[in-house]
Amino acid sequence: MSSLLSVENLKVQFASQKSFATAVDGFSLNVKLGECVGLVGESGCGKTTTGLAIMRLLPPNGHIKGGSISLDGVDLTTLPEGEMRKYRGESVALIPQDPMSSLNPTMKIGRQIGEGYRIHRGASDADARKRALEVLEMVEMPNPSERLNQYPFELSGGLRQRVIIAMGLVCKPKLLIADEPTTALDVTIQAQILDIIDNLRSELNMGVLLITHDMGVIAERTDRVVVMYAGEKAEEATTTELFAAMRHPYSQALLAS
Repeated sequence: MSSLLSVENLKVQFASQKSFATAVDGFSLNVKLGECVGLVGESGCGKTTTGLAIMRLLPPNGHIKGGSISLDGVDLTTLPEGEMRKYRGESVALIPQDPMSSLNPTMKIGRQIGEGYRIHRGASDADARKRALEVLEMVEMPNPSERLNQYPFELSGGLRQRVIIAMGLVCKPKLLIADEPTTALDVTIQAQILDIIDNLRSELNMGVLLITHDMGVIAERTDRVVVMYAGEKAEEATTTELFAAMRHPYSQALLAS
């Protein structure tokens, strides 16, 4: 099966006043339809930067210095910004680390979820609200019709995480990038959120790039693993192979920690 996402020799740099810092250096990975690939490494190794580079959402001082990012055969690094906007949300979606800072505190949940559907599908407000309700039901939101009229601050961390996932799924993307989707959630809610992502991946035949530092999550939820260290790939294997015989000392240290 050909890759849905193919990242080849990606290099990302950040500019400072006097020099450039390389955060990702010659990194490669691929994700197939229906596959969950884990991207694992310690904080600061370049995992989130890789996810943001795929979405072309790097901070103003960050830029892609080299390499290619192909989604369904289209190199996203070469697209003008106007064309790239058509892919975000429609073909590839991101679940960011912190749902509270990613949601608009002044906008009701239903409006925020439906926004992508209005933009990409040209839907009316009524159709967008109907779709927002559908995806809230998909992510197992309790009392979904009531949540449409609530603001983010009225929801718990676990419910806000469901809202973020619903926003990502509203246009049925082919690829979902989940960046630490269970950060700051208790263990029970973590399991529920990861179950939801697993179920949706199977239901929608969606590729998932699961970014995390948690080797336990990697062991339970992924088909294949890419270990990242200091902006580079340290090791790659199927999940079964990796945990049966880790070849790289850094992978062993991650598990031991």
